[in-house]
Amino acid sequence: MENLFSFLGSHLQWVWLAIAILCLIIEGLTLSLTTLWFGISAFIMIFISLAPISFPVQLLIFFIISLILLFSTRPFVKKKLSLKRIKTNYETVLGKTAIVVKDISQFDKGKIKINGMEWTAAVNDAVTLKKDDKCVIEKIEGVTAYVRPLV
Repeated sequence: MENLFSFLGSHLQWVWLAIAILCLIIEGLTLSLTTLWFGISAFIMIFISLAPISFPVQLLIFFIISLILLFSTRPFVKKKLSLKRIKTNYETVLGKTAIVVKDISQFDKGKIKINGMEWTAAVNDAVTLKKDDKCVIEKIEGVTAYVRPLV
């Protein structure tokens, strides 16, 4: 075991290279923009390890550089790389008014039409909606829109 530590101590630049590659692989798998900064720090440590600095001090420098990069650049990069979330079809109809095309009661599902599309619809309360009544979409569960009468 002592030989291993002796070998690693005399070849720290390879240890830092391995850490950098490992961090970048993890970042590629997770895309969390966290291990990227540790990988960059490990890459910087390859050059710092060429100076006669003990491993514990190098480890401290590594963590300091990593944390500085993580907290100073991650929010900026994450903001620049984040794509605007596109609403799915069901998210666009929540709260909108629809027209009943098939009667809906507490015990029988019916159909509504919104934006030219028909949806299976149900109600949560003891109410009945007749054909051509207007209703508001409260929530979507699976392929069923839960509606309430338009008041």
